[in-house]
Amino acid sequence: MQPSPQQTSELKKACVNCGAELRYAPGTSELTCEYCGYKQEIPASETAFQELELKKYLSELGSQSHSEQITMLHCKNCGANQHVEENYKSLHCVYCSMPLVVEDAYKDDWILPGAVLPFQIDQKKAHLIFKKWVNGLWWAPNKLKKAALDPQHTKGLYAPFWTFDAQLFAKYTGKRGEYYYVTKTVGSGKNRRTVRERRTRWYPASGNVSGFVDDTLIKASEQKSGVIPKKIAHWDLRKLETFQSAYLAGFVTEKYTIPLKDGHLAATKEARNIAERWARRDIGGDTQIVSSINMRLSEEKFKHILLPVYISAYKYKGKRYNFFVNGQSGVISGQRPYSFWKIFFFVLSILTILGIIIFFMNG
Repeated sequence: MQPSPQQTSELKKACVNCGAELRYAPGTSELTCEYCGYKQEIPASETAFQELELKKYLSELGSQSHSEQITMLHCKNCGANQHVEENYKSLHCVYCSMPLVVEDAYKDDWILPGAVLPFQIDQKKAHLIFKKWVNGLWWAPNKLKKAALDPQHTKGLYAPFWTFDAQLFAKYTGKRGEYYYVTKTVGSGKNRRTVRERRTRWYPASGNVSGFVDDTLIKASEQKSGVIPKKIAHWDLRKLETFQSAYLAGFVTEKYTIPLKDGHLAATKEARNIAERWARRDIGGDTQIVSSINMRLSEEKFKHILLPVYISAYKYKGKRYNFFVNGQSGVISGQRPYSFWKIFFFVLSILTILGIIIFFMNG
């Protein structure tokens, strides 16, 4: 049964003292008021993660049985779909900084998240990490460090991902290679010498492997630009919490644009890679060849999860650059401009020094 509009997640939490908006305090289990300091504990969930049966949700009926309505804004520039709280008067896209028109907000359904990984570092610390990163850039233009990098443009985003679980069974055929060495004489005359040459004996191999594939992580959103880089896309999923909308208070939440069926296809490819690694380990020896593999997945389940990342888009000389900070670990990755003149004068100085050295050596 699909929830009624009254049952949808409302992220705006009001302070009981002053009525201001409560926001989730990263690294805690509390909502806090920035104005009067009031704190409200987020109660521990009494239910475990919601692992959903995959086959059921790949049908249209299944996808509607655990969904809800949320208010969304679609960025026409990069394609990101972002949840907007009702109290926002204006908002810029977290990926590309383009203005979003609040009047264009629309209602949309999504599969309710089963789990969320709460932010562990706050916006202030994320921006300090960015500033330190900028100050440590080699060959960056001096004006970049003085550019108007407003901390308010560093936005906390809950990015959507799919995770897939399955029992894996696979039959394989292949070859096991075992190294051996022969001594050869090479060269002639004074250059004559003996060397050891490695060779491989191959033996046929076949068998089967099986096991549980847990939490295969697949991204659930895709934009024209501003894609979260792989360098920061590592989270400790053991810290996932059962989904509660309170953890989202004060943050932007992105809706998935990669549908469940496409996420499942990507997870199946990854499962095949896992099966091949298991087969190689089962074959043993010094090296292996997997000629064929017949894989079967069963008891497939999935969940929609939200993972924390800080994103900012800044402009330098009319060009946009993005940076990303993992909201759990603080790892940073970003795009940066290079100073042509810094590189030019550095190369020129090196050539000048080399010229002087050569001049004195010739003298």
